Amino acid sequence: MSEIQSTDSEPVSGDGGDYESLPPHVSVMTHMTAGAVAGILEHTVMYPVDSVKTRMQSLQPDPNAQYKGVYEALKRIIKTEGFFRPLRGLNITVIGAAPAHALYFACYERVKRSLSDVIQNGGNSHLANGMAGSVATVLHDAVMNPAEVVKQRMQMYNSPYRGFLDCVRTVTHTEGFGAFYRSYSTQLTMNIPFQAVHFITYELMQEQLNPHRHYHPGSHILSGAAAGAVSAAVTTPLDVCKTLLNTQENVALNSVNISGHLSGMANAFRTVYRLGGFGAFFKGIQARVIYQMPSTAIAWSVYEFFKYFLTKQQMEQEARHSSL
Repeated sequence: MSEIQSTDSEPVSGDGGDYESLPPHVSVMTHMTAGAVAGILEHTVMYPVDSVKTRMQSLQPDPNAQYKGVYEALKRIIKTEGFFRPLRGLNITVIGAAPAHALYFACYERVKRSLSDVIQNGGNSHLANGMAGSVATVLHDAVMNPAEVVKQRMQMYNSPYRGFLDCVRTVTHTEGFGAFYRSYSTQLTMNIPFQAVHFITYELMQEQLNPHRHYHPGSHILSGAAAGAVSAAVTTPLDVCKTLLNTQENVALNSVNISGHLSGMANAFRTVYRLGGFGAFFKGIQARVIYQMPSTAIAWSVYEFFKYFLTKQQMEQEARHSSL
């Protein structure tokens, strides 16, 4: 994420008060801790909308699981399936999100700094931002992909699994361990451009709203929301394919005479087109954008706050030790 830098040591005004500027270099553990907290909050706060998105991307939905919009879907799910049904699969998401985002943010900061030193002598390079986001995504998805498979299978209408452990055992027994990475190539194909657009958009917004790169909550929230909306919209077709590969939607696959398990990005693209034409690639786009805007805003603002807070604590400790 954005490296918060300042040319002076004076407090700078932010939303709701004065904040001390961050030093340009903070520890790896600071990035990892801040990233883990940000990742958990990003995935939990808007999780019900993510559940709706998964169902709305179903290519051959059950008549009882056809929805006109996000709000109407949430109301129907709660009314017919129970208040906590939109939260099903949240536990496995939290388990995966903490280590995945810790690696993600730490890797991004380190790679971005190294590439910026080479490309632009330490200045802000959009190319470095995009490349760093892409490298970080490979690590993130390697950890998060199995959690995504379990989560999406539990989110579907009439999901047969009693819980995430039952889902893990059943999938491993019936489809093998490889099922947890069946969508990995598609996930990377989606997330690499998603994160490249995401980070470039965020950094461009920061240049306009927060050019001195101080800790400024309002700019982090607005920049994060814009980055989430743009990147989510342009990568929705890939997300639809990923959902099909993760859920292996039986009714849809049977309707086009596909037996066994669907695998591979190219097969997923062909199947989506056969089932719904060009429009099928944008199923659930409204829910995806509604989910990503606040989620990404939360992730950036929480990450930047914890990076600021933890670094401030570290500096205060060092000051106390040096005064002894």
